Amino acid sequence: MVLSKLAQEVSDTLVATIKGADDVLSALRGAVKNQVTGTLKDVSDVASSSLESVADIVHGGVAASSKVGASLTGAVKDVVSAAVMAVSETGGNVVTAASRAARGAVLGSVEVGGDVAAAAVSAVEGAIEAAGKVGASTVEVAKEAVMAVVSAADEVSDEVGKTVRNALLTAASLPRDVVEKVVKGSDK
Repeated sequence: MVLSKLAQEVSDTLVATIKGADDVLSALRGAVKNQVTGTLKDVSDVASSSLESVADIVHGGVAASSKVGASLTGAVKDVVSAAVMAVSETGGNVVTAASRAARGAVLGSVEVGGDVAAAAVSAVEGAIEAAGKVGASTVEVAKEAVMAVVSAADEVSDEVGKTVRNALLTAASLPRDVVEKVVKGSDK
């Protein structure tokens, strides 16, 4: 899986921004939030199509976290949460942002050779956390984020898809009823 041009640019920018920071995850979270906000400010209408860049920004954020030695699962959760909160602040659709961000997190973790299953769970956790903070439906966000991570994992391979499904189903931190409905409904 190759980083898109935007994801590569974001990764390079974020590495330069967070390298040497005392609190790498906090710096990463802030830098991703600023990147999403800046990108969406440049678009006059924060429509679904403009939210496509969120996946690339999160993908680049995950790649950057790997380059500076941050914990992948912590970085994924923080990057997804920051991206969703930034979209909310710009008036965008939080549910769509959560889906795009979760997808970008899975693809980013594949890119860096990380634990995709753990990253998928962290991505959903980050989306739910952000939804709660901005007053969005955590159930709807969880559903869309789970669908996004499963879909992204399936694109990688059937085996990765199966591993991600199992991780989601066994994650105590996720709403089991929502995860079961999505995973069992999409199970091959």
